[in-house]
Amino acid sequence: MSVIPMVIVSRSAPTETDAVWQGDEMGGSPNRIAVVGASLAGLRAAETLSQRAPEIEVVVIGAEPHRPYDRPPLSKKLLSGEWEPERIQLRPADTFDELDVEWRFGVAATGLELATSGPGGRLDLSDGSSVEAEGIIIATGATPRRLPGQSQYVHVHVLRTLDDAMEIRASLIEGKRRVVVIGAGFIGLEVAAIAKQLNNQVTVIEGAAAPLIRGLGMEMGAAVADVHRSHGVDVRCGVQVEALTATGVQLAGEHLDADLVVVGIGVVPSTQWLEDSGLELRDGIVCDETLLAAPGVYAAGDVARWPNPLFEEEMRVEHWTNAAEQGALAANNLLDVAASEPPVAYGPVPFFWSDQFDQRIQFLGRSSPDDDVVIAAGSVSDGKLLALYGRGGKLHGAFGLNAPRWVMPMRKQLLNQVSLADAVAFAATLG
Repeated sequence: MSVIPMVIVSRSAPTETDAVWQGDEMGGSPNRIAVVGASLAGLRAAETLSQRAPEIEVVVIGAEPHRPYDRPPLSKKLLSGEWEPERIQLRPADTFDELDVEWRFGVAATGLELATSGPGGRLDLSDGSSVEAEGIIIATGATPRRLPGQSQYVHVHVLRTLDDAMEIRASLIEGKRRVVVIGAGFIGLEVAAIAKQLNNQVTVIEGAAAPLIRGLGMEMGAAVADVHRSHGVDVRCGVQVEALTATGVQLAGEHLDADLVVVGIGVVPSTQWLEDSGLELRDGIVCDETLLAAPGVYAAGDVARWPNPLFEEEMRVEHWTNAAEQGALAANNLLDVAASEPPVAYGPVPFFWSDQFDQRIQFLGRSSPDDDVVIAAGSVSDGKLLALYGRGGKLHGAFGLNAPRWVMPMRKQLLNQVSLADAVAFAATLG
């Protein structure tokens, strides 16, 4: 899987916080940089640092015992049994070992004390040790939300890690299981699709009126639900879970028996360990447009909240492309500021995709339930369509169902900030 370039970069004037660490009189280049988080964003940060500044000591702290791996296959090919864990490693073992980086796996960061003079600070770790660094990149990702009492039931799972995926796979792989998925977001729907393809009985429970309604709106969310129903998945929307039980899920007036329950009700950014750090936390680590959170401290990936200058909107994005790009940019900006160079603002067109059964879902940009939605090409009945989202008369997003040749050209339209009417006219030329 390769990164799709979707970044607008602009050189920003040095800010007041940048002045804390610039040039030789402010201390010059850092001697050590710590990267907290060993998934995609953390790996890209470490690679960038290692390649660009090999003289600097780089320490990567990863809570999981595994080397960096790719998360999208967890709910797809790995879950289905088509791939084994070795296939999802982000780098082959030989190239991974060539990186001049110190890896600390199976150790979590438990606290951060910012430096009182100069950049960076001290990280406290779960093994009782600490790491002091003049530069810190935080890429701790997110943690799945859980339902009350969930931990007491061995048949109830979340899907976030490699170990999670392997446990769920062990329950699904033989088929003929009763599976309940709570939450019709992308992870929940992907799990439902794989479970059904493995010959299990699958029910999806969603509290909203349609799947993905917050991201795609009612009409497109309903279209996704219909895809699942056409493959035999029982999708129930507008339904609330009253409780988990030892044998399944209790709804209002009905009990669903289940051999396996997967809870996919969203995630929260992994910032609990930073509550006493002095960083601003608000559904993520609040950064400026260059991903700077404090002098010498940057955030990247699911945990970062920043103002996207392209959309003039503060956002936190939980998708693969964003993590890859932000990890590299955070590392480059850290080094640039240390060298008295202006940092780069991060202004991407957010992009994500999802494979469900034989359907490919793609989305560019941003959306909200209040957006104007126009089907610009194809139709729900065709099983192929392009829907455009507008806000204030301006193009804000593009959704495609089995239509990559229609979706991807809309990226340039979003970069050019065209009107919704002009985007619809452009879509008519795509054929």
